[in-house]
Amino acid sequence: MNKRILLSFGATASLALTLWTTGVITHPAAVLAAFEDNPKAIVDEAWQIVNAEYVDGTFNNSNWEKVREEYLSKEYKSKEEAYTAVRQMLSKLKDPYTRFMDPKAYASMQVDTSGELTGVGIQIDIDPKTKELLVIAPIEDTPAAKAGIQPKDIVQAIDGVATKGMSRELAVSKIRGKAGSSVKFTIRRGSKVFDVDLMRSRIELKAVKSDTRPLLSAVGTQQPGQLGYIRLTQFTGTAAKEMRQAVQDLNKKNVDGFVLDLRSNPGGLLYASAEIAELFMGEGTIVTTQNREGEVERLSANHHSLTDKPLVILVNEGSASASEILSGALKDNKRAVLVGAKTFGKGLVQSVHSLADGSGMAVTIAHYKTPSGADIHKKGIQPDFKVALPKKFKPIEVATTADPQYVQAVQALTKVITEAKAGTPAEAPAADASKQVIPVSQGTQGKGANTP
Repeated sequence: MNKRILLSFGATASLALTLWTTGVITHPAAVLAAFEDNPKAIVDEAWQIVNAEYVDGTFNNSNWEKVREEYLSKEYKSKEEAYTAVRQMLSKLKDPYTRFMDPKAYASMQVDTSGELTGVGIQIDIDPKTKELLVIAPIEDTPAAKAGIQPKDIVQAIDGVATKGMSRELAVSKIRGKAGSSVKFTIRRGSKVFDVDLMRSRIELKAVKSDTRPLLSAVGTQQPGQLGYIRLTQFTGTAAKEMRQAVQDLNKKNVDGFVLDLRSNPGGLLYASAEIAELFMGEGTIVTTQNREGEVERLSANHHSLTDKPLVILVNEGSASASEILSGALKDNKRAVLVGAKTFGKGLVQSVHSLADGSGMAVTIAHYKTPSGADIHKKGIQPDFKVALPKKFKPIEVATTADPQYVQAVQALTKVITEAKAGTPAEAPAADASKQVIPVSQGTQGKGANTP
């Protein structure tokens, strides 16, 4: 059994939202042959993993020993029958994040982290209440993003096939395909239902983009100095390295502060989020995890920060998992101010296991909390400044002067920088700022915005 510890958000059509560290155990050829000849062994291996690691010691108030007896008393003529049994077994936990992947789906998840794939560029999950296919976020500069797919959209059908009750892995397999081929989504957004035709393309999953931008006053006029704008789209295996390079490059350009954009970032590797947090905070707790025995593991910064310059983070309802670890760590350590909308609210840790026959499974093993002790699962993180986007907001307007969340972030950063230069202590955000919609000066909302 190969095991990888991770924090996972869910399967996607473009990126497996997983956080890995590893300790790999290789199966001898004889063991692999035994599993090939005895599908029942797959069922038992899956049961043993859940029994040893699952976060809820009551197994959702089920008699897990009897579950084993029930499923091992059956005969399985093929691996496919065993896979069905494993899925039925896991369904008793009623945990959408604990799931089984057949060899094809598991290999697809591993490929996802390589940084390149063919698809439409959309992160999806199953709504645990409705069992509908939920859009977490489109990936920037992909067919899905360009077509206007939005977080919280419901994909009712893929090429005319209803998705309710469909597994993530099956949905992903239907969405992916040969570059240049098309796929039709039936989208429900609020009360509206409409079709969207998307052309599949090869997608390079570059995690970090950065540039310099002007500072803005409260009335939208440019101010002396410049900021470093960094957009982090996912926490891949190269994200920390890319982020380090971006911060170093912007420091060389003598920026006065940073705006870190985590909007619609669905998460990724746990240790990538911790390494990125360390770039901005020299000390303090980053995140704590707690397993079913109550054992607490704490990740802390160890004085490797690259900058102590002012920092504002942009978040929204598509900011999930590792994004919430990073934003929660920097917010709770008073290292950054958050602007935008409440985050998604995913506070569980999974381990991913490779089973002996090449299939895999993800198992929830712990809860995580932000440094202040907040459990954000199904709650999310409230920003210090809540800013709503216009209903007709276009993807091309992201991080331009037509983007009120971005404008508010720049204005908040400018205020801190200006007061620091003047030797005046910056004012902390108002205690009830998260309950307010912060107005943005009309002078900042014109057309002709600069695209990053």
